[in-house]
Parts: sequence; structure tokens; C-alpha cells
Amino acid sequence: MRATLAAGLVLAMTACGGGADDARGAGPDALDPNADLTKQKLTVSNWDGYMPEDLPEKFKAARGPAVTVTKHATNEEIMAKLTAGGDSQIDVAFVSGQFAQALNEQGLLEPIHADLVPNLKNLYPEAGQLAYDKGNTFSVPYTWGTTGLCYRTDLTGYTPDSWEDLLAPKPQLAKKVTMMATERWLMLPAQKSLNFSANTTDTKQLEQVKQKLLAAKKTLLAYDDTTFGDRLKSGEAALVEAWDGWCPTDDPRIKFVVPKEGSDLWVDTMVILKTSKNKEAAHAFINYILDADNHSWAASNILYKVPNAAAMTKVDAKLLETHPQLRMAPAELLKNEVPVDLGDAAPAYTRIATEVSAA
Repeated sequence: MRATLAAGLVLAMTACGGGADDARGAGPDALDPNADLTKQKLTVSNWDGYMPEDLPEKFKAARGPAVTVTKHATNEEIMAKLTAGGDSQIDVAFVSGQFAQALNEQGLLEPIHADLVPNLKNLYPEAGQLAYDKGNTFSVPYTWGTTGLCYRTDLTGYTPDSWEDLLAPKPQLAKKVTMMATERWLMLPAQKSLNFSANTTDTKQLEQVKQKLLAAKKTLLAYDDTTFGDRLKSGEAALVEAWDGWCPTDDPRIKFVVPKEGSDLWVDTMVILKTSKNKEAAHAFINYILDADNHSWAASNILYKVPNAAAMTKVDAKLLETHPQLRMAPAELLKNEVPVDLGDAAPAYTRIATEVSAA
């Protein structure tokens, strides 16, 4: 189950060790492509249900290293563990893009050595254009998607196409709409409705966002990050803010649309910790994930798109029909804005979210 994103942590802006050559497998930090992987072992931290349960067993049989999987519920939980100081004992962590950026800025990540990850060739070209890590120098994208409006066609009475449909709903939808509570997604509808960046740090813009959210609360049913799909199916809600993969379009009454003002392009990534003593095995693990047969599992079971062209060709045609969001082209995704680490502005987002939810 995918953890929600929240505001980026306030982290020291220190440069990541290793240059571009190191990230591509050359230079003094180059790893051994002929390392005996049977002598290495991995600890991988991931969200619950975010990869096949038998993947560690299959990876050990294929490549040799034993894998221990630990689970984190949120980005914040794993960030606290990785930034606490010392060796976390974690080799590979799954974190969202802006959190990978924050870790890299603290110098905590190993550059990705492309010579040890030949399956990087399976990624769409657009996967190398992500604002938090252009070129995938310290992270490898695992899933990606966007946020939009998920609605019951028989209850709305019209086709919503704007964030304003959520923020200032038509009278018949009052108290029939939900928004997300997590900071970045709570802010997103108002930011885009006001034509602001989803990464804005301008204090005047943030105040306008806050006021718009306070006004929207008057017609809101609830803040809901987890059960909005169930609310739609039951008819308790008619229109909700939703991640594309969590909009239950297998119900023919339910549709998903990206509002005309635009949205976000969120990404969940795989990173290797600089403290890892098993870096060759860590790269082999990421390479194994990027195999088309393995990576397609995420799209077929989590219902989030994967940035892997070869993997997406293996998704069942019937699933693509019932979940048209999976058919969204990378170029369409890239029209949306990629969340980046907010740095010193993170507390402002937390403060606004707290004030709005408590109002």
C-alpha cells in the first residue's frame, strides 16, 4: 500500500559525494562488476505490499544474495531512520522522489552505477527528466503517476474538469466531496487552481492557498487519504481528490480526470545508501526489479504505472481497459509538475495543513 507523501524535511544542503563519472561506474568510487554476490546480503526497506512477497526468494535463487525486507509505513518514518546518524543497516530503500533528493543533498546516497544496472535501458526517456534527479544519478524510479478528480458519473450530473469543481462544488455536490489531508496533496488543488507551482515557497502565495482551502472546507465531506474509493462506491461521496491508481474505475460508474489546470507527477524511487557494505548486490537487486517481467508486477497489482517501457507492454489488455489511467503516456505525465524537496519552506506547509484541518 503506497505511503502518502508529505512536506519535504528540512535538511542541510550538503553536496552528495561522487561526480557524474562515479555515478556512471567510472572514477575512484567504481564498484566491482565481478563481485561474488553470494557473499553479500541485503536489507531492503519498502512499503507493505509494494513488491511481490516472493521476490526476495526469487532474487536469491537468480543472483545469490539473501534479502531481508523491512517495512515502513510512511516516507517520514524511513527518513527518520536514515537520517538519525550512523549506519541504518539498510542497503536499499524505497522513498518518494523529493525524499530521495533530500537524502542525496545530505550526502547519504550512493550514486547509481549504470554499468551495474543494464536494465536501465528499459526505462522511458522521460524517466530521466524528473526534476528532483535529472538523469537518475542517485535514484531509480519504481512507480509514477498523478493526482486528479475521481467521480461518480451518475451522481455528479456533469463531467468535472477543474480543481474548482472540488474547491467550490456545485450545490448538489456540497458535502459530497473529499480532499486529501497529507500536506502536499492538501495544498495541490488550491495551488493549481490559483496557477501557482506545487513547489511554491512564496509566502504571499501560500497565504492565498491557505485562504482558498479554508473556504473550501465549508462544502467538504471529509479529508480522506485512504477510503475515498469506498466512499464513492457507496455513494457517500460523488467527487474526490485521488491518486490515479486508487480511483476504482473497475466500477463503470466511476471515472478519473486530470483537471485542466494541471496536476503533479509523483514518483516513488529506489535508492542505495552510502553506508551499504553490499553495493554490488544492491545494484543487482535494482537491476532485477527493472526486468520487464518483475517490474510489470507493480502495474498489474498496485495499479500504478511503472516508468518501464518493456514492463508496461506486459500488462494485461483487460486491465488497461478497466483502468485507463494505466494507459497514460509518459509525455502526458510529464506535462504535470514533479514535487521537489521544499527545504526551509517545509514548516510553512505543515503549519498551513495544521491550521486548515483544525479550523
